[in-house]
Amino acid sequence: MTGIRNIVILTGAGISAESGLKTFRAEDGLWENHPVEEVATPEGFARDPALVQRFYDERRAQISAAQPNPAHEALGRLDREWSGDFLLVTQNIDDLHERGGARRVLHMHGEGLSAWCRACDARHRWEEPLSHGPACPSCGEAAMRPDIVWFGEMPYQMDRIFDALARADLFVSIGTSGAVYPAAGFVQQAAANGARTLELNLEESLGSRNFDETRLGAASELVPAWVAEVLRA
Repeated sequence: MTGIRNIVILTGAGISAESGLKTFRAEDGLWENHPVEEVATPEGFARDPALVQRFYDERRAQISAAQPNPAHEALGRLDREWSGDFLLVTQNIDDLHERGGARRVLHMHGEGLSAWCRACDARHRWEEPLSHGPACPSCGEAAMRPDIVWFGEMPYQMDRIFDALARADLFVSIGTSGAVYPAAGFVQQAAANGARTLELNLEESLGSRNFDETRLGAASELVPAWVAEVLRA
């Protein structure tokens, strides 16, 4: 693509829905039959840690069972073959981007296959249940929680994201609702710095009007076609 050197991509739940992972929040305010406030807030964890740990044990198992789809694999190809700066920012907690071949990935909302020790602040790759209170491999304390950014907590590595947006020539949003901030504001930040902006989504989002171009359809079809277009240019 002419004049494009630095690319920032934002992905949301829509890109993983075709791999069988449900989107985060339904219209009824429930996530897998749980009120979001029960399982995705620090207050919910303080009230009933056993419920929250079981909930994320189930999510962890679902992530491990899911497989990357053609959209993940296409972004992995773009990461490998793009010689300029590239940052793939995902709101998703699954590891399907990495298993699809991407390496320059930032999980702004945390990772489902990671555990965070509240005692020593260590983070560990974690694929087993947390509901039985396992000890932290670093300090031995039973203080592990899901390494997930809950409502009311600050997303990870925001300084790095803002720096990438400031230098981006192209910002692409894939499979996002445009409803959750701060990610919903990334398109405006990128555009203010002169980047071209593109949305790939199943349907128009709340932020579609802020993009230079919106393409509608399934991520598994749109993303491979767009990546091929970029790498041909």
